[in-house]
Amino acid sequence: MNFDWPEEAEAFRVEVREFLAEHLPGELREQLHRTGESYDPAFARAMGERNWILPDVAQEGCRPLGPAERHVLREELSRADAPVIGTGTAAMVAHVVLAVGSDQLREELVPAIARGEVVIALGMSEPGAGSDVAAVRTRARPTDDGWVVTGQKMFTTNAHVADYVFVLARTDPESERHRGLTTFLVPTDSPGFSTQAVHTVSGERTNITYFDDVGVDDRWRLGDVGRGWAALMVALQEEHSVGFSPHLDRLLDAVDRWRRDEDGHRRGRSAGERVRQELARAATDLEVARLLEQRASWMQSVGQVPVVEGPMAKLFSTEALVRAADRLASAIGPDALRSRGDPTAIGEGLVEHGLRHSLGTTIYAGTSEVQRNIVAQHRCGLPRA
Repeated sequence: MNFDWPEEAEAFRVEVREFLAEHLPGELREQLHRTGESYDPAFARAMGERNWILPDVAQEGCRPLGPAERHVLREELSRADAPVIGTGTAAMVAHVVLAVGSDQLREELVPAIARGEVVIALGMSEPGAGSDVAAVRTRARPTDDGWVVTGQKMFTTNAHVADYVFVLARTDPESERHRGLTTFLVPTDSPGFSTQAVHTVSGERTNITYFDDVGVDDRWRLGDVGRGWAALMVALQEEHSVGFSPHLDRLLDAVDRWRRDEDGHRRGRSAGERVRQELARAATDLEVARLLEQRASWMQSVGQVPVVEGPMAKLFSTEALVRAADRLASAIGPDALRSRGDPTAIGEGLVEHGLRHSLGTTIYAGTSEVQRNIVAQHRCGLPRA
């Protein structure tokens, strides 16, 4: 079996790299590192001009990308650590709008998202309801012309720069678990909405968001009342298929470059054999992670939903990243702990940052425990935990 991408996809990879060289200069990288944000309005608009935010949806003047090109685009953006979380979550919500939103919202929001003009944050997790999203306690009670949302959300990344927050709320106070939930888009300029910054161990900024009796017009409701779990599944299927192999690839490249250069060889020669062994182990994991991610992309290209295969790819790639960061840092020794800003840091501090960042990837887009439950139930036929 030939696992190579088609020639047109590899030609597109060159185009994406040229775009990144132009639109992701060193000054912007430094700003993103300093703020911990993963959104830049100019970068978003530049992507929108190429229809790279919603590449599977045809936009005026732009063709949709094929499955192989979309996979290559995700790989290159991720490997470059481009500021795409804000546009990525907006794209996830755009698919929810296309699936269950009103005609008005489809016409108003989807083109604006595709152009990079609208940012939408995800408001799912709560204190005490992180991985267990169905345990939400945020409430939305009906009024004459809409709803009043009251509650709190955690890890609403980019909410401080977003135009809307995609909120899962309980609209039936007597309901439990997956029943009685409804999804809304809450405009962030609404009275009663506020954010509080939270900086993670890897230096990223996320937020706690507060909804203090926020009035929301009914036109911002997505899907039928009480059918929010079905709407949420559209977004979660996208999220659960996120792969992290490009982060592993970037880490291995940095360590290999350090090992090969003269200064790295001198400082690391006592541990050279162990570093080579750990690079080989991690490179094997990288190949497996890529194949799992490619399988999920292939399934989507032929109209199949990677219900299990997406979580498999996400689970394996993140845990492989944790293993590689830990083992490579241990093999390298103290030099691995030199961080960004230190001119002697390996790969501008990639190894030190990898130790911190890798741990968070097992939580992002659904924890490893959630992914294992999905695989256990849908592939192995095991009962719900």
